[in-house]
Amino acid sequence: MFTGEYRHSLDAKNRLVIPAKLRAGLGDAFTVTKGLDGCLTIYTPKAWAKVQEQLEKLPATKKSARQYIRFMTSGATDVSLDSMSRIQLPQSLLAYAGITKNCVIIGAGDNVEIWDEAAWDKYNSDTAENFDDVAESLTEYLV
Repeated sequence: MFTGEYRHSLDAKNRLVIPAKLRAGLGDAFTVTKGLDGCLTIYTPKAWAKVQEQLEKLPATKKSARQYIRFMTSGATDVSLDSMSRIQLPQSLLAYAGITKNCVIIGAGDNVEIWDEAAWDKYNSDTAENFDDVAESLTEYLV
């Protein structure tokens, strides 16, 4: 399970250091794609294969399924760590997430997310304001 919050900056070539605690679970190569809530999501090869399996189960006759599949897969990029533990992010993914320089990389359970720092701070603050209500609404799933 991936956990933690780490703040890093993109360099001039759109490279981002992946924190050591997260690298241990990610390995040297993984997939980055558009995530929910305006972030980027990193999947291990095993987790990405599971996502692809789930996408294949969606009915191609439903417009919303086609939209979801296209959205998830069109931005998917396989990346590898360089010798300095960095990945290079494509401009299209950076634009989607509104990332220009400062990032927050978070462990999000079975995946890792990359957020624009200001977007993460706002999202985290907004969530903190009603976290008790969110937790209460999900109690039935935690049995």
